[in-house]
Amino acid sequence: MAPEENAGTELLQQSFERRFLAARALRSFPWQSLEGQLRDSSDSELLRDILQKTVKHPVCVKHPPSVKYVRCFLSELIKKHEAVHTEPLDELYEELAETLMAKESTQGHRSYLLSSGGSVTLSESTAIISHSITGLVTWDAALYLAERAIENPAAFSHGTVLELGSGASLTGLAICKMCHPRAYIFSDCHSRVLEQLRGNVLLNDLSLEADITANLDSPRVTVAQLDWDVAMVRQLSAIQPVVFIAADVLYCPEAIVSLVGVQWRLAACREHQRAPEVYMAFTFCNPETCQLFTIELGWAGIRWDVEPRHDQKLFPYEEHLEMAMLNLTL
Repeated sequence: MAPEENAGTELLQQSFERRFLAARALRSFPWQSLEGQLRDSSDSELLRDILQKTVKHPVCVKHPPSVKYVRCFLSELIKKHEAVHTEPLDELYEELAETLMAKESTQGHRSYLLSSGGSVTLSESTAIISHSITGLVTWDAALYLAERAIENPAAFSHGTVLELGSGASLTGLAICKMCHPRAYIFSDCHSRVLEQLRGNVLLNDLSLEADITANLDSPRVTVAQLDWDVAMVRQLSAIQPVVFIAADVLYCPEAIVSLVGVQWRLAACREHQRAPEVYMAFTFCNPETCQLFTIELGWAGIRWDVEPRHDQKLFPYEEHLEMAMLNLTL
């Protein structure tokens, strides 16, 4: 195989690997590229390699996606194989048979490979929005913010990081593993989200601490209930974050007003200490919502700047979505 062909094959396999482990929508996979390479190949070695990087991947074996997802993925692989090869590939049918016998679950895993060679694995609800709680799944802006943090670890490596609306916890877990903050506080207000947060922290071999104290070896991780409407200056003063982040929390006007309110109270409690760095990432899908957010920030006297865009490199998310990240000055 020519060097350029080998590089193309590796990129194709990597794309399948990252998308499958993260349980991305099957339509986002490079199926056309796979079909093209299958037609050019006289054997099924490429499909065997893809199986090793997906359903047989050690991370998948330990923390598999939902049974339904794996079944649909294998069915699509079989379709592509049968379209260009006359001989069946036994491994594909054997894997599919196993999923047909497996029991369905309301939870599945999404795993995100890190540049360090490790991974972040999340247990998530298999419903898009479960029990009307958006925090039980990972949204794309969380991936975008995690990438930005990993690209700039120095901004997160000292002091305490406070995350508002942590949801499924992807951003925070990636920061804890790659940026090594002194302490990290995941926060949300829903009891079901908090329960899932604690589970995902433990799933990724991080310890939960009852309080936040300095530790030079690993982040001291806390999961806290924080209602934006009732969080008082005294509660926020006890946290004293050096960095304060949130992703995909601009989902309705009421949430925006509450979010700006808690930011204003956070600014009011810092006294003579340096203001925290504030990063807010969101998917730009509703111009009116984004405009309301900037208007509310102006009324609260909070300045903001748009961070330069970066090209996605690490995590698989929808390429057509327009992401944005603001740096706020409290």
